[in-house]
Amino acid sequence: MQIHANSKERRGILIGRMQPLHNGHIQVIKDTFKEVDELIIGIGSTQISHTLENPFTAGERTLMVKKSLTEEGIEGDKYYIIPITDIMNNAMWVSHVEMLTPYFNKVFSGNPLVQQLFTEAGYELNVPVLFNRKLLSGTKIRDLMINDGGWEDLVPKSTAMIIKKINGVERLKHIYR
Repeated sequence: MQIHANSKERRGILIGRMQPLHNGHIQVIKDTFKEVDELIIGIGSTQISHTLENPFTAGERTLMVKKSLTEEGIEGDKYYIIPITDIMNNAMWVSHVEMLTPYFNKVFSGNPLVQQLFTEAGYELNVPVLFNRKLLSGTKIRDLMINDGGWEDLVPKSTAMIIKKINGVERLKHIYR
């Protein structure tokens, strides 16, 4: 676990692939700010793009998060966006995350593996409430994009604009073929 002199500092970390960032992510981020003063938003699996599960690049996802949080009125000095590559070694993963990020003392995750790894490393774990998971999941939204379904209302306006600007739906359909 990271050691830091100021134990009163409340900084948390939330890691997700955000493929794409959706309204459920935004709600979890907003709720997380009730527990912390600053939040590290880890963009996971940043070494992967242009696949069905991970169609967007690390830079595109970072932009989605930044623009969408600005759209929500969340001040930029309240969060850090950190790209996190997978290292394929679960025993070393928490150390890898610690190396890439500022100090944090709370972990927010709905992922059972992430929960286990950070708990074993001695971190305080918070399991966020996930919102409308049947619709607000990256898998569902990507499926809607491929099948010309109504996906735009499920993501922040800024995210939808970025996806359109990069021809993200066309990219996903092409990959799907």
